[in-house]
Order: sequence, then structure tokens, then C-alpha cells
Amino acid sequence: MLDQFGRKIEYLRISVTDRCNFRCQYCMPLEGLPWLPKQEILRYEEITEIVRQLAPLGLKRLRITGGEPTIRPELPTLVRMLKAIDGIEDIALSTNGVKLPSMARELADAGLDRVNISADSLQAERVIRIARRDLGFDLVTAARAAQEAGIGPIKINVVVMRGINDDEIADFAALTREYPWHVRFIELMPVGELRELTWDHVVPSDEVLSRVRAVADLLPDRGPEKGNGPAVYYRYPDAPGSVGVITPMTHTYCETCNRVRLTADGRLRTCLFGDHEVVLRDALRRGEPLAPLFAKALAEKPKEHALLQMRVGGLRALSEVGG
Repeated sequence: MLDQFGRKIEYLRISVTDRCNFRCQYCMPLEGLPWLPKQEILRYEEITEIVRQLAPLGLKRLRITGGEPTIRPELPTLVRMLKAIDGIEDIALSTNGVKLPSMARELADAGLDRVNISADSLQAERVIRIARRDLGFDLVTAARAAQEAGIGPIKINVVVMRGINDDEIADFAALTREYPWHVRFIELMPVGELRELTWDHVVPSDEVLSRVRAVADLLPDRGPEKGNGPAVYYRYPDAPGSVGVITPMTHTYCETCNRVRLTADGRLRTCLFGDHEVVLRDALRRGEPLAPLFAKALAEKPKEHALLQMRVGGLRALSEVGG
């Protein structure tokens, strides 16, 4: 499970759908995208078989993504199937949180370990403007539902956009002083066809941290006990939660990349912003072993992405690969 640069790959992000009930400004065009035909999307049994074949090679950690994964029917069934595979130690979910109040308990019972909630405002009207949908989302309600169901750690992902939501940085950070949640501020990534957001909207992580520190001192922190990602964490003194930053635009972290991505239609994508991928679905449906294809993918995984050069590997929108 080492790629050509010696990085240990043990983490798979699984997109179960390319569809979403939001149209967030930085993630999907307002009109949506051409959706994948149903017959091209992996069935739950196929996703499970891919993981079953990769687990003996060293795969340990999974994240279920979309689009928005909770809009795919019977998602807890998939969680239960994946949890039963020997070698899988951790299953996480990335979600916009809209359906968490009604689904958290069932997902926890199925074996979901932890959750990341995407939330770009604490103001109801602003949520609607950013998501370009009015679905009644409230972050605190969603996160409390996950917490009460025993899912944790709970991470909250905030894409910071200058002039749009950057005035809420301190408000999001304040949540960590009241709740044992981990708020991560993510630098905006202007990609694909979403050119209404540009470099002018990017708020560097150093600026984010300076605004958080203006409220109170920050201490370096290890962050949540479970984690696979590139966030750097801090904590207010005596706060139960932590503040993190993820810096794809100002401080790349490709040298420690430990992940690959499975798209909803069965392509193994080795870099979020690269163009290298290996099709697993066709071989799977022919009954062929997947280990050789996986080995080939790791042997060709690029050293780093080209996001800073605005080359994004054919992505039209982040929703296509679940971020």
C-alpha cells in the first residue's frame, strides 16, 4: 500500500452519489450537472466488494461522501456492510448535515464512527444564499443529533469566503468553547466551472488564525483522536473543542497524502485535483481481481496536485468527487 513516493495509502474516500440537495457556490453550479446514469453508479454490494478486496492490502479507513451521501436511499445499509469487513477500523461520513437529525441514530447503530458536517454560516438566511437552497438547515441541531447518537469526533468544515462569510470566523470558533466539536476552516479552492469565486475570495489560513486569536489566546493542539486529514489544530484554553485550518491554497500537504478516492461510477482517483484515475467498475463486473489495478494506480499516483496552477484534472465541480 505504498505509492511510488513511499507514501502509505490506507484511506479511501467513497463517493456514493454525484447528486446533492444543495448547490453551494464553491461546490456545484446552480443548475446542477449532468447526473450519472443509474446503471453506471456502483451498487452497495459492488462498493463493499471493492473494499473487501482492498482491505487485505492495507486499507483501514473509509469516508463516505457524495455529492450528498445521505440522499442515497438506505445509506445505513452500506455502513453496516462496510463495518463487517475485516481490517476496516474506522468509517466516517461527510455530509451537509440536513438529514442528520433524522438519520444520526440509525447511522450510529449501523456502525458509523464519526462525521464531518459542512456548514458555511450560522445565520439562517445566509445559509440559504450560500447553499442556494432553503432546506431548514441548522448546524447546532445537526451536530447535537450526531453527538447524542454517540457519533464522534464531530468535525465542522467551514469554507471561508471573503466578503461572504468571513465575518463569522469568530462565531464558529466560539462553538469550540461550548461544545466538544472541532471546527476546521478551509481555504476556498476556486475550481472547474465555479469561476464566480476567485482568488479574491480566498482568505489565507494565517489571516483566519489571527482573527481567532483576537478573541483569546490559542494553544497548539493535537485535535481529535481520530483523523486522517491535513488539518493543523489549536485550542482555546479550557475549551472542549478545537480549531483547525486546512490550507490547500497557501500551504500544500501533498507530501503526507494518505488517500485515494472512489467515484460514484467506480473510478479510482489518486489525486483530488489530478487527472490520473483507474477504472475499477468494469473489471469488478467482469469478475476480475482488483489488486493489480490498485497496484497500478498507486504506482502512478502523482507527487502533488496542480491546484495552484489552476489545473484541476478535468473537474467541473468539487461535487463530482466529494471533496
